[in-house]
Formats: sequence, C-alpha cells, structure tokens
Amino acid sequence: MKLKNIDLLHFQHKLVFRKKDGQVFIHDPVRRKYLVQTPEEVVRQLVIQFLTLEKNYPANLMAVEKSLKINELTKRFDILVYNRDRKPYLLVECKAPNVPVSEATFFQIGVYNLQLQVPYLLVTNGRDSYCYQMDYEAQSFAFLEEVPPYPALSSD
Repeated sequence: MKLKNIDLLHFQHKLVFRKKDGQVFIHDPVRRKYLVQTPEEVVRQLVIQFLTLEKNYPANLMAVEKSLKINELTKRFDILVYNRDRKPYLLVECKAPNVPVSEATFFQIGVYNLQLQVPYLLVTNGRDSYCYQMDYEAQSFAFLEEVPPYPALSSD
C-alpha cells in the first residue's frame, strides 16, 4: 500500500545547493556538509526535510549513510532515526526517482533490518513511498497509510 499524504517535492524549496568548479552540491543538515548532487541524494535530503519539518523527527537523532556490518559484508543504510532512548526507530531506504521501488528494494532494507530490528521501515524513490510496521513476535509486517509520528516519550 503506497503512502498517502506524502509530497516530498513540497520540501524542495528547503534544499540548499551550491555550485563549485562546475559541479552542483547539496547541503545535508544532518551530516552538516555539502555533498555531490545526485538524484538519490536529492531524494535523501527531501526525506530528511519531510521527517524533520512535517513529522517533527529530531535531526540530532538521525544517522545518514552510516556503515553496517552484515555477516562479512559492509553495507550503508540511507537514514536511521533513533527514538529518545537512542534505540533504532525508523529505517529509510532511498532510491533515485528513475529507480522503481521493487521487491529488491524491500529485500535490501530487510537485510539491513536483520541487525537493526527497527519497528518502522520506509522505502521511497521520491515518487512512490511505502512505510510498514514490523511485528517481530508474529514475524510479520503491516503496510501503513502514513509515516508514524515521532514518539513523544521513551519507548519503554
């Protein structure tokens, strides 16, 4: 089930760009640096704006493009949001707009989540977005109609 009421382009005016030596860079407020503008990076930055401005997720509890060791492989997740107890809360996988959200995308985020065990997962290419909640006890998941709000209190 595709997410309703999520318009990432609504936050396009919040993105900050800089041109240097003929190359365009985009500012990442979480990592506090400019990065080479790629279609996937634009989607990642739009998601950060959506989460912080629309859903009130604190930017200081986000990790962006961090390494994750899975078996013998080193992978990099796009965005991981922690709750106030510093436990993983929402894992986000971003794709470029021309890359369809597919079964492979869900598999990729699922592999990352084997180690992280977050309650919520979000996959998006900027056009199509899907969010689902994990039920580890029942070994299942349920698609959501919208991204959950940031938890007001600790999770315990």
